[in-house]
Amino acid sequence: MRIVLLGPPGAGKGTQARRLSERYGIELIGTGDLFRDHVRNGTELGQLAKKYMDAGELVPDDVVVEMVAQALGSSDGFILDGFPRTTAQADALERRLDEMGRPLTAVLAFDLPDELAVKRIAGRRTCSRCGESTNVALDPPKVDGVCDRCGGALIQRDDDREEIVRRRLEVYHLSTAPLWDFYRNRGLLRVVEAVGPEPDVTERAVRAVGALEQEARP
Repeated sequence: MRIVLLGPPGAGKGTQARRLSERYGIELIGTGDLFRDHVRNGTELGQLAKKYMDAGELVPDDVVVEMVAQALGSSDGFILDGFPRTTAQADALERRLDEMGRPLTAVLAFDLPDELAVKRIAGRRTCSRCGESTNVALDPPKVDGVCDRCGGALIQRDDDREEIVRRRLEVYHLSTAPLWDFYRNRGLLRVVEAVGPEPDVTERAVRAVGALEQEARP
């Protein structure tokens, strides 16, 4: 089983990737971590990527795809979280997987309204004392700005500010959302509603994968 996960910031892709990886017993490849590992460890691909980064240029898609291909190794089952992000990357990934004889099984697109995504991310606060997380928009503390657990001050990460979250959503809609049509045209896309408890979202994803597998049977 070979699955790609799509969805906007705040949709819970990372959480669902872990849950699905455990559910199916397949490898989870977080391409953000993979990229950083190559650069930190000074691999040939990491050094090549760093040259582009140091020059202020985007790392070519084929370099990132090759990192993913190497991570796959001989494994026939995987979940990709964080890649592809554009149709050009999706096309490069498709070609590489075809060369390996391991085409995708399913692409799950987690759907979440923008305003809920903003509440999920911009509402996040972390206790400066005990590290407990809460959400002031969806599950506000008893006292504004104060941790229910220990009474410490709640703080917000700079990249969780509402204006930054909305900008991230704009970028997503411009560059990543077109992937839905790319994979829909290949008969691989299934939309999964990302609203609700995490276990419920997981079950919707599992049903979507099952439906695709059933359709693929002769």
